[in-house]
Amino acid sequence: MGNAGDLDDTRRHVVLHAERVGHVASTDYPGVYPREDHSWDLERFKEKLVVQIQRLSEKTIELDLVGVDASIANALRRILLAEVPTMAIENVYVFNNTSVIQDEVLAHRLGLVPLSIDPRALDERGPDGPTDRDCIVFKLDVACTHNPRASQGEMDPAKKYRNSNVYSRDLVFAPQGDQAERFKDYPPRPANSNILLAKLRPGQTVEMEMHAQKGIGSLHAKWSPVATASYRLLPHIIIRKPIPPHLCDKFAQCFAPGVIEVRQGDSGEKEAVVGDPRKETMSREVYRHAEFEGMVDLTRIRDFFLFSIESAGAYPPQDLFPESIRIMRSKIQTLKHAAECLRTPPESNEMEV
Repeated sequence: MGNAGDLDDTRRHVVLHAERVGHVASTDYPGVYPREDHSWDLERFKEKLVVQIQRLSEKTIELDLVGVDASIANALRRILLAEVPTMAIENVYVFNNTSVIQDEVLAHRLGLVPLSIDPRALDERGPDGPTDRDCIVFKLDVACTHNPRASQGEMDPAKKYRNSNVYSRDLVFAPQGDQAERFKDYPPRPANSNILLAKLRPGQTVEMEMHAQKGIGSLHAKWSPVATASYRLLPHIIIRKPIPPHLCDKFAQCFAPGVIEVRQGDSGEKEAVVGDPRKETMSREVYRHAEFEGMVDLTRIRDFFLFSIESAGAYPPQDLFPESIRIMRSKIQTLKHAAECLRTPPESNEMEV
């Protein structure tokens, strides 16, 4: 992993003007600059590449990806959304449903419940039907009854009845084959236990069995492993001229809080300096004030991506980005193999029909 490089290099800047954006295209390819070699080089790529985690929580991760083209960053983002496999409920077998929700609507709601199951521990669904190697079974059996301990005149359904609400936590894992042993440390469960699925009243029952299988988000959004996966370019603010002391506070208010810091300079007067540019939203408010004309340039670093990824629950957030890279490498290997096959002369001149 290298370093972020020179942020003041104007070749890396996407410039934000008052009414347009300039320098949007990269120029680091052969033939642009005389007597400069910009052909792709692996060692140079390694030196410039930076991947650094900025914040990690139970569900989200924010990281910096530096030194790659926007096409690579966007490919990783799209893979995160649509090609990283997860487990989701695909088949619902309804034995009894006397709730007000129709069978097909309730089945659709169940399919959208994110599941905390490591998909790497299971295979793709085969043509011969479900097995314990490619299918996870859940059961749901909830019946609503009166609460004999409820006070007379109680109006709150949660106190007046038992099981008046059906939640995702009511899904019970039913091990098949050796799944009880394989998943003893992390038994399959809904990623969020408080998802409301249906409301019941006394005499109403929901009894069904669900089969979860492996899939990807390009087939259906329920298999997408992320709630959000986005990136933005690093803001870079260049103060060209010293801001007059009496305008420093107004200048700071043109940016998001924390972006511009106002402090005492060596002369004892106020001075404005760049604090944390990551917080800037690039509203370009500063361009609306004539007194700041020519004093500041707003830019973004073209190859400095601030990724924000929120896991839906199937993967720990720190595993999502490496998984997207693994899938991209697999796709590249497939493309490489296809290209090599095209270069190989055919064994026969006969055309296949």
